[in-house]
Amino acid sequence: MSRPIIVVPARLASKRLPAKALADIAGRPMIVRVWERAAEAGVGPVVVATDCAEIADAVRAVGGQAVMTDPLHASGSDRIAEAVAAIDPAGAHDLVVNVQG
Repeated sequence: MSRPIIVVPARLASKRLPAKALADIAGRPMIVRVWERAAEAGVGPVVVATDCAEIADAVRAVGGQAVMTDPLHASGSDRIAEAVAAIDPAGAHDLVVNVQG
């Protein structure tokens, strides 16, 4: 039986839509809506991996978990790898699901 963890990489430096993760969608930041949908799936714990305190604060304000990561990561996959290493150093989760916002 697998033990999945869902990780949502998020940053403010989006080139096509700056600050996309905090964009207001019907009164809630986009990243909060993504976190909520992922949590509702009931697959496993959901963590937002970010380099932005504002994103982390938005997620934590609704009871979510956010992990601060290095802002110099070249990709979301790098951000996810850092977050998983920080929150699951023993490797209890054997499957990582990358959910894009």
